Amino acid sequence: MQLLFGATAGKEIVTRPCSQLHSSLSDSSNVSQEKIVITNRYGEKIVGLLHEAGSNDIVVLCHGFRSSKESRTILCLSDALTSENISVFRFDFTGNGESEGTFQYGNYYKEVDDLRDVILHFKKHKRDTRGIAGHSKGGNVVILYSSIHRDVASIINMSGRFDLRRGIADRLGSDYMEKIDRYGFIDVGVKTGRSIYRVTKESLMDRLKIDMKSSCMSIDPKCRVLTIHGSDDDIVPSEDALEFDKYISNHELSIIEGADHRYSLHHLELATIVLKFIKYE
Repeated sequence: MQLLFGATAGKEIVTRPCSQLHSSLSDSSNVSQEKIVITNRYGEKIVGLLHEAGSNDIVVLCHGFRSSKESRTILCLSDALTSENISVFRFDFTGNGESEGTFQYGNYYKEVDDLRDVILHFKKHKRDTRGIAGHSKGGNVVILYSSIHRDVASIINMSGRFDLRRGIADRLGSDYMEKIDRYGFIDVGVKTGRSIYRVTKESLMDRLKIDMKSSCMSIDPKCRVLTIHGSDDDIVPSEDALEFDKYISNHELSIIEGADHRYSLHHLELATIVLKFIKYE
C-alpha cells in the first residue's frame, strides 16, 4: 500500500491499494487512515486500522486463519467500500498480525469475543457497525457472532466452512485423532525444522464441538446474511455455501464462477457483490 504522509493527529492519507478496483468503482477523495488499539476483555491489545471515508457508521472486516488485516482480499474490500464513502475498520484477531496474544488453532469463540469488543469500542464512541464481513475462518466468526449478538443488521460470510470437521486431516494428517490422544498435541510445520503452530487437544475440540447448523438457525430472521463463495475454491468446497443457504432464514447466496478461495482473479466481482449488499436499504 502506498502511504502519503503529512496528515495531522496521527492520521495518514492513503491511496487505494487495488488499482483494478480504483479504475472500476466510483472515485472519491483520499481517505484518512488511523491506527486504533483496543484492549479486549482479556487485557490483550487488538490492533486495527480505521479508514475514515465519510460515514459515521462502519463496516468491520475480519481476516481468516493465520492471516491478518493486510490480506489482499481484506485490503481490496476496504478499498471498494471506502470508494463508496463507507468507513471501514480492519483489524488483527489476537494472536495474529500486530495484535497481542498467542496464536491458537480453533479459538473461534475467542475471536467472536474480539469482534464483540471491537464493536463495543466503536459503540462507546457513538459509532454503529453497519455490517461485518469475514473471509474464510472470519466468515465462521461473523456467523457465530450473529447467532449470539443482535446488534449488526448485515453479515457477509466469504468462503466460510460449514462442516468444521472437514479440512482438519488436510493440515494435520488422517491420523490426527490418534496423534492427539497419544501425545496431547500436534506440531504443524515440523518438517521445516521448526513448529509453525501447535494444535492441542483442547483447541482441536474447540473446533470440533462447533455446530454451524445450530448457529445458522439461531440468527435473528431480521438480520440479513450474504454468503459468497468461489466455484473453484480448493480449500473450502463451494458445497458448504449451499449448506449455509439451507439453514439461514434471511439469506442471499452468490457463487462466483471460477473464483478460488482468495478470489485472486475475482476481486472486482467480490467487491461489486459486497457493495450491492451493504448499500441495500
